[in-house]
Amino acid sequence: MALQWLILTYVVAAEVAIAVILTLPYPMLLKKRVVSLVSLILQPAASIVAFAGFQLLDIYWKNEHRLECSSEVCTATERDRYEKSIYKAQRNVVLCAAGILLYWCIHRICKYNKDLEHLEELEKRCKAE
Repeated sequence: MALQWLILTYVVAAEVAIAVILTLPYPMLLKKRVVSLVSLILQPAASIVAFAGFQLLDIYWKNEHRLECSSEVCTATERDRYEKSIYKAQRNVVLCAAGILLYWCIHRICKYNKDLEHLEELEKRCKAE
């Protein structure tokens, strides 16, 4: 059960590392190569969006069908278990949202850098004419 959250945690950590690498100031040649490498990785990595979305739906379904411990019959242990499951669900929602948001940020950073490179080429051609 926890394997999918472990995988998602590692993917989000990798996305954070990639986002940091993309935003560091590099020489232009190195920057172009890093952006092209990350762009090649982005298309297969798009599955993280579907995976995180599925996990969000799973959390929603479990939240809607969760047994609530609100009566006086519940013991302290049952209430603690209920509260712990709520906290885990909230943590997992934040993890899924971070995965989707970071993927989008990386995608936009790469697109921005590619557009910038294209505009620089256009400027060089215009100056050459």
